[in-house]
Order: sequence, then C-alpha cells, then structure tokens
Amino acid sequence: MRIIYMGTPEFAVEPLRTLLDNGEEVVAVVTNPDKPIGRHQDTLQASPVKQFALERGIPVLQPERLKDENFLAELRSYEADLQVVVAFRMLPEAVWDMPRMGTFNLHTALLPDYRGAAPMNWAIINGETETGVTTFFLDHDIDTGRIIMQERTPIAPDDNVGDIHDRLMTIGAALVLKTVRAIADGTAQSIPQDQFLRDAEGEPVNPATLHHAPKIFKETCRIDWTKTAQEVHNFVRGLSPYPGAWTTLVMPDGKRTDLKVYRTHLEKEAAGLPSPSDSAALALEEGTFRVLTRQGVLVIDELQLAGKRRMAAADFLRGARFCEGAHIE
Repeated sequence: MRIIYMGTPEFAVEPLRTLLDNGEEVVAVVTNPDKPIGRHQDTLQASPVKQFALERGIPVLQPERLKDENFLAELRSYEADLQVVVAFRMLPEAVWDMPRMGTFNLHTALLPDYRGAAPMNWAIINGETETGVTTFFLDHDIDTGRIIMQERTPIAPDDNVGDIHDRLMTIGAALVLKTVRAIADGTAQSIPQDQFLRDAEGEPVNPATLHHAPKIFKETCRIDWTKTAQEVHNFVRGLSPYPGAWTTLVMPDGKRTDLKVYRTHLEKEAAGLPSPSDSAALALEEGTFRVLTRQGVLVIDELQLAGKRRMAAADFLRGARFCEGAHIE
C-alpha cells in the first residue's frame, strides 16, 4: 500500500519512523516550508519531519498553498492509496479526498472531547486524569470525522505537558501503524463520533459538556490568581515546559517584571499562614516561594525572570531581599 505522510514537528517524526521501520511504503512526505530563523531571519531551517525524511531518502513536498494546482498535480502523481496526517495543517477536500482509501489523522485526545489545536495542554489545565490518542478519517469539519481507533493513558497528578507529549508520541506512533494495517487488510471499522457521546455507564452525554482545545497564545498563559491553588498548579503543568505559564512580579518600588513559572506543588499544611486580602499574596521565607491563594497554598519550585535563565525558586530567593514586600498580579 502506497502512503503519503503529512506532518511537521518532532511529534510527527516517531509515527513516520515506526511506519518505515515496520516495512510500510511511504512514497512521499508533505511538510511545511522551511522556516526563517536567526536575528535577521536569513537562515532557513527545515522541519524535523523534513530532516528525517531526507535521511531516509523519501521525497519531500513543501507547498505554500495546499490548493495550488501544481502541488495537487504532484501529489496525485504519487498515486497514494492512503494519506496519514500527524500534526499538520488543516487540509482542503481536494487533498484529503484524493486517495482511494481516504486520509486519516492522529489526534492527541479522546475524541469527540478536546477538539482543537492544543488538546494535550487543555486536558492537563482542566485537571483531567486520563487522555489518549485517536485516529479518525478526515471530512469537511475539523476533528469531526469517523473514529477508527483510540488508545488511553492516565495523567498522573504531577505530569506536565512535556511528559504527556512524549508518552502520546510513542503511543500514537503504535496506533498509526495499527490503523494503517487495519485499513490495508480491510478490518478497520470507523464509527461516527456521536456514538462516542456516552459515559462509562452507557448513558448519553450532552455535547455541550465536551471540552474545547483552542490554540494557545501568550495572553492565554497568564496565571489567574483568582483561581484555587489546585487550578493554578494544573495550569502551570499544562503549559510546562512550553510555552510556559507567566505572571507579573511587582516590587515594593512599583517596578514590574514578568515571571515564568515552570514547576509548582501544593502545600498541604497552611496553618499559621495569613489569608490573602486580595486574590493572592506572597509569603517568602526560608528559601520558599509560597503563594497564598483564596483556597490553598501553592509553592513555586522553578521559575524564570524575563531575560534570565530558568532556575530553582530557592536560588532565586537566596539573598533576594528586594522581594520583601513584593506581590504578584
């Protein structure tokens, strides 16, 4: 079976590697154009998928526009039976409807829950204890096609999005291979997503209760200190190590600086600590960076000041008397 593979970031390399190492025939790879980097944007960097494909001697297509007639003609020339998409752009119908066996996508969530661009982040931010990967056939609406297969995995209390990324990359690679082989031998069964709208007891689930996973921007990453300590802890985990949750540290003299937060933990004993008069207050003592929220105490373990290196909070506080009387926003 002739396969066209589409993907761009590091996450998409492992499924491609797995297909090739298991003897599948990938006839071409489609990835994003090389990206300008450097201070003057005068150096082009190939995507991880392109770099890997070239190492394996696979032809690479890098269209600027997926509806370009020259690209469509070139894609058609490979006479692929199936297209596999992992972490790529939204495809027009002219592309996903081209192969005779269709086009399927690997999504890093248990569809129909967490449709969108950042499902791994939002699952952790929302305090989920389980996630997974789904393969599904593409159709007209994003992330709504018929589900082929799913694989589940737990989210541990202190897992961050980096942990889940690496775990789902491995699980997803195996599921892509399993899906390709089921499609090839005719045993794959695809099921409409509305049939998945049932709870553990088989009762219907209201579609309105499903979570969305929209793209994350800088302002999305700002910590809301009106939340509980547990909610902020989940928020930090869901954005660590990238792009990173952030807050603003305000010095007693009014000077403000942004502060990224990479690792936190909940303090079980809050006895003797004052309740904050506002949404949150700082208690900086004995090298411990505590944030007193309206419900619970959060300890910041690892952080990064704007323009500085990432460091342990204890190192940051060592000798940092300028922080006395500071607050966060």
